[in-house]
Amino acid sequence: MRKSYIPEDHIRAKSLKLREKLADNVSTRVVVEEGLIAHGRGEAFDYLIGEKTIPPAVDAIRAAAASLLLARHPVISVNGNLAALSSISVAKLSEITKSKVEVNLFHRSSEREYAIMRILKEAGVIDVLGLEAFSTIPEIGSDRRKVDSKGILISDLVLLSLEDGDRTDALVNMGKKVIVIDLNPISRSAKRASITIVDNVVRAMPKLVNTVNKLRELDENQLLKIVGSFNNHINLDLTLKYMIRRLTRLAKGEMVVQ
Repeated sequence: MRKSYIPEDHIRAKSLKLREKLADNVSTRVVVEEGLIAHGRGEAFDYLIGEKTIPPAVDAIRAAAASLLLARHPVISVNGNLAALSSISVAKLSEITKSKVEVNLFHRSSEREYAIMRILKEAGVIDVLGLEAFSTIPEIGSDRRKVDSKGILISDLVLLSLEDGDRTDALVNMGKKVIVIDLNPISRSAKRASITIVDNVVRAMPKLVNTVNKLRELDENQLLKIVGSFNNHINLDLTLKYMIRRLTRLAKGEMVVQ
């Protein structure tokens, strides 16, 4: 692992450290080069929301937390970027929601699967599914079609992050509730998902854990009310309007607090 030269007082220190963490995990095969590009694309959208969790995302996180508590067979789908950036939150969320954790990769190899399994187990995940998975979702053309028969295949809810649209579409068509964490509110995944959290995973995942802990004492009817009051299309519209307002203020030369 490289020695970090990022000054603690650098205005972009947090962002640069995330980049460095991903880059360091390329050598371990947890992250592929394409994952760095995906992170950079998300980073651009993060700038548009001011690199913070905005109100529509808070509402989406609350609906997602309630949905996870209501689900009978929830699964957290993990790719390389999520494992590198949020493995501890994945472990905590899995524990408190009784969700299974499954490795699912676009750029799949046994080497990557086991590298990601190791990082998840080090974070506290007891059982990691998806290694050398044999069940398939025919609607998907990429290696993401390979799923575990004890995990995604039989799930009623799947939590995805940094996702490509074809799998989101296929899972929704299978009748599954799909929660997506995606900084791009106009992506196919964001539009097709049941609940879209437009936020950076490093902020969204810990907040999701905290929100689940807060809602755990609610009864089923109260949780259903939270989920029923959420509309993903309206929430995405509010997110886009937030971005537009912020860009308009920036264009006018106003100082907008990050």
